[in-house]
Amino acid sequence: MSLGELFILAVGLSMDAFAVAICKGLSLQKMEWRHGLLAGLYFGGFQAAMPFLGYLLGVRFQEAITSVDHWIAMILLGLIGVNMVKEALGQGEEEADPSFSVKAMLPLAIATSIDALAVGVTFAFLKVRILPAVSFIGITTFVLSAAGVKVGNVFGSRYKARAELAGGLILIGMGVKILLEHTLLG
Repeated sequence: MSLGELFILAVGLSMDAFAVAICKGLSLQKMEWRHGLLAGLYFGGFQAAMPFLGYLLGVRFQEAITSVDHWIAMILLGLIGVNMVKEALGQGEEEADPSFSVKAMLPLAIATSIDALAVGVTFAFLKVRILPAVSFIGITTFVLSAAGVKVGNVFGSRYKARAELAGGLILIGMGVKILLEHTLLG
């Protein structure tokens, strides 16, 4: 996986966290630097940890399913992407909570990084160098989440759905690309 592809994937995975960070920014009367730092640490940390855990799971089963790994990667990324697109096009508005406590942030960090677990499984099948990949994903998510708090505080909710839609489409595109590379070139 090239650095450009990894960057596109990292941005796609970060969009859920970015959208939630925007909501956190919306809820704040006055943003402080620690709000962006906390959002970045929670979301970036979990976005790095989850693909690593997925990778460890995928490596255990890699030999058994090598012949269909590209289909699994495409299906997992496609399902995650379709779900993000559906959320972006949904009508429901989420209630913004101004708390940055562990109780408030931990469930959000886990919820926004579940898709990264599945991506980690696909990393095992694609034989991606995992430590640089998860570091890159974590740093990208950290930056976008910290910026998302500021964006939410300044601009409001009008970009949340667009961020989720873009992230979903990126993940669907990556899944199709993996499938095509392995079936046409493989």
